[in-house]
Amino acid sequence: MIRIVSIAALLCLLVLVLYLPSAHPPERFLTQIRSEHQAMEEIWGETPALRILDRALVLQGAAQEATPIPPTAGASAASGVDGAVAREMASVNQRLFGNSYFRAIDALVLLAAFRLSAMLEWLPWMAAFLVAAMADGAISRVIKSKEFLHHDPERFALYTSVAIVLACAFVVSMVVPIGVHPVVGPCVMAMLGILAGRSLAHFHRRG
Repeated sequence: MIRIVSIAALLCLLVLVLYLPSAHPPERFLTQIRSEHQAMEEIWGETPALRILDRALVLQGAAQEATPIPPTAGASAASGVDGAVAREMASVNQRLFGNSYFRAIDALVLLAAFRLSAMLEWLPWMAAFLVAAMADGAISRVIKSKEFLHHDPERFALYTSVAIVLACAFVVSMVVPIGVHPVVGPCVMAMLGILAGRSLAHFHRRG
């Protein structure tokens, strides 16, 4: 069951992520970033909001360096056969990767980096809660083992499947160009921590 849910959720996630750049122009993602940056200024203040934006630009730069897509820079100034080949390759790269779809992908990556950067701002406050949720699940599992109570594999599969679906939905919310309230991310992280703790409490390992 867990494998089926994982495969289905990941396939839906892939289709949605590849579909969004074709359905929305790059300007739509940039407009959403500006809107959410203003919301961050209202919640965190100007300095933390600028820190979030700067971290997002750093994350986008790291993503662009890791991508195998070549840059669409201008042609080389060299003459002769080498210059003709360089100009032709630059023209091919421009036609392939300089269109609206790939520019929308870049804007989508920037939106995802911005929202991920905002999530990192919440992480110091959420880390303690996540650790407590996992510790609660581990302690519950140990207590059940000491009391010779059976672990429930159905509940383990249920909690794990819900956590997988919620995680994939959260990833989609990181890239979809619609208004997402800044507190949605921490709430989803809290729910994932609770589900992970409950899954751990019902995990049964056959020895």
